Amino acid sequence: MNAEALVGTLPESAWLKSSYSSGAGGECVEVAACPGTVHVRDSKDSTGPILSVAAGGWAAFVEFAAQS
Repeated sequence: MNAEALVGTLPESAWLKSSYSSGAGGECVEVAACPGTVHVRDSKDSTGPILSVAAGGWAAFVEFAAQS
């Protein structure tokens, strides 16, 4: 099974919305963690494109963003 097919089988309950997301703005992000990979999507368009990032790359991004 390829990565695209695997992401398509994730249940909605696997997706977690960012605590910074609100209904008032356009900054709505959801993530779903799988072994070795983190998937990111726009919560307003759950059938839209999904960005898949290696877990180490996601951890580095979160660490960098937390410093801002």
